[in-house]
Amino acid sequence: MKFAWTKPSLPRGQTADKVSDEALVFHEGLVYVVGMLKKAAMQQQELEWVTIDSLVPAGHLLRKIDGVVDFGFIHDRVKSLYSADNGRPALEPVVLFKLLLLGYLYGVRSERQLMREVEVNVAYRWFLGLRLRDKVPDASTLSQNRRRRFAESTIYQEIFDEIVELAVKKGLASGTVLYSDSTHLKASANKNKYDLARVEVKPSQYLAALDQAVTEDRAGHGKAPLKDKPAAPESREIKVSRTDKDSGYMVREGKPKGFFYLDHRTVDGRHAIITDTYATPATVHDSVPYLGRLDRQRERFGFTIRAAGVDAGYATAAICKGLEERGIYGVIGYRRPTHREGYFYKREYQYDQKLDVFLCPNGQLLPYRTTNREGYRQYHSNPGQCSNCPLRSKCTGSRNHTKVLTRHVWEDSKETIDRHRLERVGKRLYKRRKETVERSFADAKQLHGHRYARMRGLSRVQQQCLLAATAQNIKKIALLLTQTWSNTPFSTFHALLLLYLHRLQRLQQLKSIPILFC
Repeated sequence: MKFAWTKPSLPRGQTADKVSDEALVFHEGLVYVVGMLKKAAMQQQELEWVTIDSLVPAGHLLRKIDGVVDFGFIHDRVKSLYSADNGRPALEPVVLFKLLLLGYLYGVRSERQLMREVEVNVAYRWFLGLRLRDKVPDASTLSQNRRRRFAESTIYQEIFDEIVELAVKKGLASGTVLYSDSTHLKASANKNKYDLARVEVKPSQYLAALDQAVTEDRAGHGKAPLKDKPAAPESREIKVSRTDKDSGYMVREGKPKGFFYLDHRTVDGRHAIITDTYATPATVHDSVPYLGRLDRQRERFGFTIRAAGVDAGYATAAICKGLEERGIYGVIGYRRPTHREGYFYKREYQYDQKLDVFLCPNGQLLPYRTTNREGYRQYHSNPGQCSNCPLRSKCTGSRNHTKVLTRHVWEDSKETIDRHRLERVGKRLYKRRKETVERSFADAKQLHGHRYARMRGLSRVQQQCLLAATAQNIKKIALLLTQTWSNTPFSTFHALLLLYLHRLQRLQQLKSIPILFC
């Protein structure tokens, strides 16, 4: 019988040379390794000479964060909130905020649970600067400082801004291309326990600009200015939670109903670094705070925003006009217009920019009639011609046989922004949106406990949004700055090498060059 000798397959770190002769059993040309079962000795009471630094792995996330982010600035920012010459010694504010960030980094929603985790987690202790036998702060120390000392301060926003500036300084964010979106956070409130209340409707931020545009448009058409509207404020009835009065009752298509908050977030297009986060009740439309938050980023970080990508929820004339005025190349998702079954689409009525008229499918002109207070120009057809039109059943069902079309005074800006969506650059920009801001929200919900509002009240939810965004940013900054080729999987090297060789062969047009590692 003829056979070849081969070493048996053993666990990593163990070879056949290290196995005693008695453990090798030969049977019909095969090699078996016989292991002996021994009872492990209990060694928990043994003394070892170790340091806490040696117990934290070299590649641990907290070690990476500590190496690239200096949290010492927090001490100077909150110094004015502490007494300098009396009172009990306070918990170091840097440690306090590191504790808060740990809870968001690892998705620990309970502060009591967080303290229990710190007690047994060596890496947490190392990150906080605690020794192995140091006493962990009580959970009430953390919560009372958060609720009392820092409740009315801007320290959460300052910490977030400082981390964004660090990302800009390291070249991880530039503010050239920004993507914005919003996600809902379930409020700590029962959706069936509410009171009905009538509240005053706040005027839109762009209302003054719209009134001016309407006045100028009417003057351009030879119309007199509209009379001043009565000062009586508008009001509407809303549901107010008995538990969390700041939350808003959300009713959106495809979304759950109930009391929620919205986190309006903006990320940079380079590495999805979060550059802004802003909390509102769920009743606030996505487009309302958008332009104001863009201006805040330009002023605070000095961003030169050249392009912005948002979904169809921002497709309003005011947003398009604002982006155009700021010189921003906006790309907005497509929103399917409302359409009445059996009637012509609005796109089938052609608009003539020079004559400022619409042309109906039957060739009749719809001239300009007036501009209303909401900013829409109205174009009316001739009822004498429409009454005998064979297409009237598909055009209008009005009793006076008049077709009315509207066009916003800022419609030109809206059409310009809408064309960007169909351009090559616009398509690439919009495709990147789901890889940046949508992924940022997905990580926040899945890994950092951002599905629910941890606290009640708008100001506290704003603190949560800032801390969650800060935790995501420092994690991403640390991973990007400590990324090395040695950490790249072999499959990635293989793919990069193949790509390089294929492109080299294509450029040199030498098909005879063999492609290695295929």
